[in-house]
Amino acid sequence: MTAELYSVPDDAPPDRVDVWLAQATGRSRSRIQSLIDSGYVARDGYPLLSASPRVRPGMVFSIDEPPPELALLVPQDIPFPVVLEDDAIIVVDKPAGLVVHPAPGHPDGTLANALLHHCGDHLPTINGEIRPGIVHRLDQYTSGLMVVAKTNDSLTALGAQFQAGGVHKTYACLVHGIPRPPSGHVETLIGRNPRDRKKMAVVERDGKRAVTDYRTADILLGANAALLDVDIATGRTHQIRVHMQHIGHPVAGDGYYGAPRRDDALGIPRGRQFLHARRLAFAHPATGEPLVFESPLPPDFADVLARLRALP
Repeated sequence: MTAELYSVPDDAPPDRVDVWLAQATGRSRSRIQSLIDSGYVARDGYPLLSASPRVRPGMVFSIDEPPPELALLVPQDIPFPVVLEDDAIIVVDKPAGLVVHPAPGHPDGTLANALLHHCGDHLPTINGEIRPGIVHRLDQYTSGLMVVAKTNDSLTALGAQFQAGGVHKTYACLVHGIPRPPSGHVETLIGRNPRDRKKMAVVERDGKRAVTDYRTADILLGANAALLDVDIATGRTHQIRVHMQHIGHPVAGDGYYGAPRRDDALGIPRGRQFLHARRLAFAHPATGEPLVFESPLPPDFADVLARLRALP
């Protein structure tokens, strides 16, 4: 498909890129932001890293719209652990390896397909279609707790809680090296890696604010590794993995941002980053009741941790 080209005229106001492109292309602003985040928009031939810069006369933007997905979301009988379920929400303990929502390369076999089968028509409707009320995601090879809305009202209420910072998530995170100091606060901008659009990176500008706090829960001296408790105040793509790499303590097993030679030396399998959403706290969207859920480490995580603890 040929890229669409849009030139900024001399009399254009200094609007944000997403605002100007939405008006110029007839797309919604959220669609433009999604295209930018996915690497489908370029400015003067270079990938656009953020929707926030202001346009200037003479700029030329190109949009390389991805081809439409041919497969519709279909129910599939895929088992997944349910921690709590009522008329408003379902809390699941996602196993590592399960993709949350269909994407290029993963058209089905996802948690969304499983939820559609499990819940039937007891899910939110969007534009007349039944859709799983997924308000946050975990990476494919990250395990742990997620909350999913089962009604439109719950979807709206949970979305508002996430926006207001009312949902609290803590992750167990196995990293290489022993952090000094043992606890810390990481606050940066995160955006698309300019050298590899499939990856995220800490950037100097044109990124989104990302805030991560960590505390050392266990020191594994023999492995020169540590188990951390990690809290995130923002939910950027690959945030913990990028921040741990940034401070010099990559997540064990991480095939994108990790340290493969260290993994190999310790016999840590690659492809499953050892990151687990172990605690999730929020207010019930229908009743307002405070809810707190805890998930133990899955067996593969616990086995690797036990083996590293035993190293002299």
